[in-house]
Amino acid sequence: MAKKKEATNHKKVNVNATIEGGGIIVDQPITETIEQNYMPYAMSVIVSRALPEIDGFKPSHRKILYTMYKMGLLSGARTKSANIVGQTMKLNPHGDQAIYETMVRLTRGNETLLHPYIDSKGNFGKAYSRDMAYAASRYTEAKLDPLCAEFFRDIDKDTVDFVPNYDNQMMEPTLLPATFPSVLVNSNVGIAVSMASCICPFNLKELCETTIGLIRDPDYDLHETLKGPDFPGGGYMIFDRAVLDQVYNTGRGSIKIRAKYQYDKQNNCIEITEIPPTTTVEAIMDKIVELIKQNKIREIADMRDETDLSGLKLTLDLKRGAEPDKLMAKLFRTTPLQDNFSCNFNVLIAGHPRVMGVREILQEWLAFRTECVRRRVYFDLNKKKEKLHLLKGLEKIILDIDKAIRIVRETEEESEVVMNLMIGFGIDEIQAEYVAEIKLRHLNREYILKRTQEIEDLMRDIAEMEEILGSNKKVRAIIVSELKEVMKKYGKPRRTMLLFAEDVEDEAEEEEIPSYAVNLFLTNDGYFKKITPQSLRMSGEHKLKESDYLVQHVESQNDVELLFFTDRQQVYKSRAMDFDDTKASVLGDYIPAKLGFDEDERLIGMVVTKDYSGNILFFFENGKVAKVPLKSYETKTKRKKLSNAYSGKSPLAALFESTDQEEFVLTSTAQRKLLFHSAAILPKTTRDTQGVAVMTLKKNHFVEKVERFVEGMFANPHRFRSKTLPSAGALMREEDYGEQLNLLGE
Repeated sequence: MAKKKEATNHKKVNVNATIEGGGIIVDQPITETIEQNYMPYAMSVIVSRALPEIDGFKPSHRKILYTMYKMGLLSGARTKSANIVGQTMKLNPHGDQAIYETMVRLTRGNETLLHPYIDSKGNFGKAYSRDMAYAASRYTEAKLDPLCAEFFRDIDKDTVDFVPNYDNQMMEPTLLPATFPSVLVNSNVGIAVSMASCICPFNLKELCETTIGLIRDPDYDLHETLKGPDFPGGGYMIFDRAVLDQVYNTGRGSIKIRAKYQYDKQNNCIEITEIPPTTTVEAIMDKIVELIKQNKIREIADMRDETDLSGLKLTLDLKRGAEPDKLMAKLFRTTPLQDNFSCNFNVLIAGHPRVMGVREILQEWLAFRTECVRRRVYFDLNKKKEKLHLLKGLEKIILDIDKAIRIVRETEEESEVVMNLMIGFGIDEIQAEYVAEIKLRHLNREYILKRTQEIEDLMRDIAEMEEILGSNKKVRAIIVSELKEVMKKYGKPRRTMLLFAEDVEDEAEEEEIPSYAVNLFLTNDGYFKKITPQSLRMSGEHKLKESDYLVQHVESQNDVELLFFTDRQQVYKSRAMDFDDTKASVLGDYIPAKLGFDEDERLIGMVVTKDYSGNILFFFENGKVAKVPLKSYETKTKRKKLSNAYSGKSPLAALFESTDQEEFVLTSTAQRKLLFHSAAILPKTTRDTQGVAVMTLKKNHFVEKVERFVEGMFANPHRFRSKTLPSAGALMREEDYGEQLNLLGE
């Protein structure tokens, strides 16, 4: 037993002699373990891998593009992608597959970026397809896109810092001196440790215009030029000013994107050609198949992915009688055809991650670009000063070229030539070295005069550069001119169109609307009743508030739509089915409360329609009449309220739904009456049209009453008609009352 214990101890000693601390268990708090082992990894991921910097690139992107630049791929022919990947491994310590996958996303062929950085040839897969794999690097070719010239234009003029690569064999830039805010031009998604970044792309032209606006005015309204994100896959962005304000100010927010489609009536199919950037064609198809299996969608007969070289196309064959717009509304609600892009503008600034809004990012980019321009100007200034110094030394020998030749010829040792020239002409060592290196063929007066003539130009350039370095305004002017140049060269129209939020309200699940006969009543005080014919026959008198009375009675169906017009030039839309069947013995629904009218807003009329055919006639107190098609109030979505329903230039006297086959009687406060045919004026497409003058009025008089004309209302109706409009109408005579007078007498 003792021998065994001794052997064990001997074994431990040998292990400890080989590995220091080997086999020894040390108690260590978990916090200390995390701090020593995990934190360096977490910081490396945050600072050196996952988050973009102010030039818009992660380190992996920057290494690939810089390698291609040093390979001379900014111009000339493409080279094999495998060659690029191999060269990039000198800067990037990761494997070739990781480098190539990163490169694929930068290419034009993959369609991930709004403005691709790499001009590619071959199969690079597609961002909108999950299953379309890219070809191996030995089959594809690539070179830099012309846009990359804006990243490398001044990189050799000390505009940015350079650091050694991972094996200290090369130098690489820490940032690229981008001449435009590329950080917001292309999308960038990265997941670090405990934080992430998700930057949506913006239109290059709009972004440059916005940056110029911010340079000129720090309080510039971004919405004037920056309409919203612009995604490479197109589609529609649902424009919501509040959400965009949040993104512009805080860098966070969720933007709704929906697919673009068209209906092929001839083949009875829907063709989807643009989808949100957060999904793929396969994911959409999988979801639609799932919904069909659950019997939640019955309108689709077949579905095909017809994507080809011309681009994305997903075709949905419809069953007979299916309504494409209603189907798409359902698909937007239940599939990724409408999806949210969650913004999180987390950018590394001087090595520190910061979540910033668009305005703050542009200001940081402007500070970065200002420093780049200053460093470039300072670099050029030093070069010109060095050249000026040399030329001033050359200028001194022009006085006596023979003396310079004699000094060189009579100097016995070569090492003393520079010293003798310095003594002979009173120049310093650098100038003397330059003079001594001049070729024999250049020792003529013409060559020397041409060189010395540059002195004036150099002095002028140096003065201008020093002035630029001393003026922040001039530096900003240079940045603005560069932005305008980029905008002109590379600007493209928007791909993502805007769809206003109020036009795309989420539609509720379709419900079967029972259709049956109803009687609709509206009172002067705004109470509404929907009563079935059977209930109406069994009812007695209407229950009304004191001094209230019925102003409208319409026999209709339960599936009609109702338009309630108010005195604030607004119309509130509803449906008859939204109101409960009631009886004449109840007050009914109070419309201002039911539909949420504004404070002190008053109901003035109701229009009942099923298919929005016909027109609405608006009679104004100033004698004008406007005819507006009911179609003007039709919306694809179930909007509850429309503004500018009619003109507010003059108070409204009355409104009627018209079929263009009836006449109306206008009565003025001067008791003149005019018989007006609705076909006498043409309809206007704009809802808030001021209308056409129909009745001429004397000062301080107005139209006080409008009613439909019925036969027997006047004994001689021709007296009140007019061949030309506007007309003053005619005064009533006793014999004009006709049947009405007899009825009144009875």
